[in-house]
Amino acid sequence: MKISIIYSSNTGNTKKIAEIIKKELDSEDIIYFGKVNEKIPDTDIYIIGSWTDKGNATTDIIEFIKKLRNKKIAFFGTAGYGKNTEYYKILFERVKAYIDPSNRILGYFYCQGKMPIQVKERYIQMITKNPKDTNLKVSIKNFDEALSHPNDKDLKNARQWIKNIIKSYKTS
Repeated sequence: MKISIIYSSNTGNTKKIAEIIKKELDSEDIIYFGKVNEKIPDTDIYIIGSWTDKGNATTDIIEFIKKLRNKKIAFFGTAGYGKNTEYYKILFERVKAYIDPSNRILGYFYCQGKMPIQVKERYIQMITKNPKDTNLKVSIKNFDEALSHPNDKDLKNARQWIKNIIKSYKTS
């Protein structure tokens, strides 16, 4: 089995998940590990990860996904907002829209990840102008909660997810 792990990471969250996934797999199976570029080899499985940029995967990941045909794809991502499997499902549905139907989707995994400090600074500026905005208060609280993610539980879940993906691939 040949595997490529391709990811885009802004603050290191998605890279952290990618590295956990890499450690969980047999090293001789991993043909490529890194960011999108022109030298990604043809492999049996593409494990693709992205941070969430305005509710979707990053442009480089989307463009890469669009080119894949007749491949097996497992997708993982990190998002500033967490603890909501429905939100993660919506995020993956957005990514899935770019995956050609000739591909086989093996599964997806999301977890919360810390956001850049500029996000909190923007929230604080906004709440200064609108002190009664409860949505902004929730956003600041979420920002603070996200600072500890991906945490040990997230990493454990990522390890279990990739084990299940590989197990189901081998038995299908």
